[in-house]
Amino acid sequence: MSGRIVVLSTVGKAEDAERIGRALVERRLAACVNIVPAVTSIYRWKGSVEKEEERLLLIKTRAERFPALREALVALHPYEVPEVLALSIEDGHEPYLEWLDQNVNVRRRRARAAGRPPGLPRPRTRR
Repeated sequence: MSGRIVVLSTVGKAEDAERIGRALVERRLAACVNIVPAVTSIYRWKGSVEKEEERLLLIKTRAERFPALREALVALHPYEVPEVLALSIEDGHEPYLEWLDQNVNVRRRRARAAGRPPGLPRPRTRR
């Protein structure tokens, strides 16, 4: 096991997904949060079967950051019982895993990386 994890969570609104994702990355609790739109969830809630469109958050972090990430995610989340599931990353592309480590730092030191995974282009700026 690599010590890295992917945390799954779902939210109903795009604004909530972006707010939570940004907060987790800014606090260095996650290196990256992917927001997958238009996920259909079917679940049982308070005795009824429900169906909703949600956004899936794929949150990349380190296992030792999970307790703090979980606490922040639950505090930021609009749901009464938010989904927070951690899955181990067994292996991966080593430069990406190193970037993840540099951007999720337990000691909060500055990352050596420029804040983006290797090979990922810089975002375009508006002129």
